[in-house]
Amino acid sequence: MSEKQKKATAYWRENLKYLTILLLIWFLVSYGAGILFKDALDSIRIGGFKLGFWFAQQGAIYVFVILIFVYVRLMNKLDKKYGYNED
Repeated sequence: MSEKQKKATAYWRENLKYLTILLLIWFLVSYGAGILFKDALDSIRIGGFKLGFWFAQQGAIYVFVILIFVYVRLMNKLDKKYGYNED
């Protein structure tokens, strides 16, 4: 295996690690907070709405958008680390 292939494999492995972690966070927020832990979260209110309802309707979307920006930042760092940046 050439050095270029090793670098590409390491890059891809790290990328998959980031994707797995971020998707797990999104799953826990959207499915977990919105469905599984809804009853426990409903005891807390935000703006008059129960927190479980809020996560099911709004929170998961906000977290997803934040995770997109986190992913972009992580990938920019990863690109620089492995020399794939466009700068």
